[in-house]
Amino acid sequence: MRWRRFVAAATAGTVLAATIGAGVGSAAPGAPEHRSTATVLQHGLDDLHGLGVSGAQGLVRDEGRVTAARSGVADRDTGAPMPIDGYFRIGSTTKTFVSVVLLQLVGEGRIGLDDPIERWLPGVVDGNGNDGRHVTVRQVLQHTSGLYDSTGDLAALQSADEFLAHRFDHYTEAQLVTTAMQHPPLFAAGTQWSYSNTNYLVAGMLVERVTGHRWPTEVRSRILLPLHLTHTFYPGDRPTLPQPHGQGYRQFAPGGPLVDTTVFNPTVTASAGGLVSTTTDLTRFWQAIGSGQLLRPGQMAELRQTVLADGFQGIRPGIRYGLGIMWIPNRCGGSWAHVGSMPGMSTLAAVTPDGHRSTVLYLATELADPGPATAVIEREMALLDDLICG
Repeated sequence: MRWRRFVAAATAGTVLAATIGAGVGSAAPGAPEHRSTATVLQHGLDDLHGLGVSGAQGLVRDEGRVTAARSGVADRDTGAPMPIDGYFRIGSTTKTFVSVVLLQLVGEGRIGLDDPIERWLPGVVDGNGNDGRHVTVRQVLQHTSGLYDSTGDLAALQSADEFLAHRFDHYTEAQLVTTAMQHPPLFAAGTQWSYSNTNYLVAGMLVERVTGHRWPTEVRSRILLPLHLTHTFYPGDRPTLPQPHGQGYRQFAPGGPLVDTTVFNPTVTASAGGLVSTTTDLTRFWQAIGSGQLLRPGQMAELRQTVLADGFQGIRPGIRYGLGIMWIPNRCGGSWAHVGSMPGMSTLAAVTPDGHRSTVLYLATELADPGPATAVIEREMALLDDLICG
């Protein structure tokens, strides 16, 4: 996840996290309220492109009004322009879809948020101090389980050479969770917060155990079809993206080259981050989240029960995490949101508390150099504030 990589780099270096906080705070008073949404969005994407992002897309949906823009190139070799609404890997924004499915099952009385994982997945969360009897469904969805993040052990995500050697490897949720179980828990369940993809690999397995269907099937029937999100899907082992799309580029280490990471097997993150979508589909999804279309009132309230996201305070003080959804404070109060990252592709999606205005920003480059990475996240957060606050 791009935010975690950035916070880790900032902690190991100087006070870059504090720089971000100061930059965002100082940008707020000068917000260009007199400019149109189209102008703000286009200028913001152009700024991101100027900071080293090869290509970017953005879309704002204000009730029925849609504003879309793009900047940069889809391919650094050919110079073809970035598509206006191309496909991309949404990474951890997948978690919100999976959480909604599980919360729907809770509303149907088929599983409980306080059920222990062991009840549904006996022997899966076990070993090296891990104990599914003391980890609940709620803790998994909220990242308070203490489960180690198996992403840290995946060779394909560690370096350019290993990415190229392992990018077509196939994984299952069960395999990835087993990898995580080789490590002791980070803390006793329910006592702290730590972002871990393992939580949502377990969540995907829970969906299958409760319904008898794979998690993408339930996401499709419960969310994609009712909302007519025809450009959102789980590709499974298919390593390519449909056209149109922009190439994704990742800088694996500071000072290193940008590596084309577009083609790879997305089962590496599965139910924690494997979906593909577009800005049009994602803004519709987030409006449905904000307006309560997908969940009953009781489950909506659970979705929005948040805890402080300790690891993200360097990005924006006050960021909190609910059940597959984040609360990001801003100058007009705050927004419900999630971030997502797959190699070379990052997403930031948000919606106003009333569900009227949603926005999705997609960047086709992940930088590792601390200075440029700082500038990109600072500008992206400031742009999000301008678009959400209007």
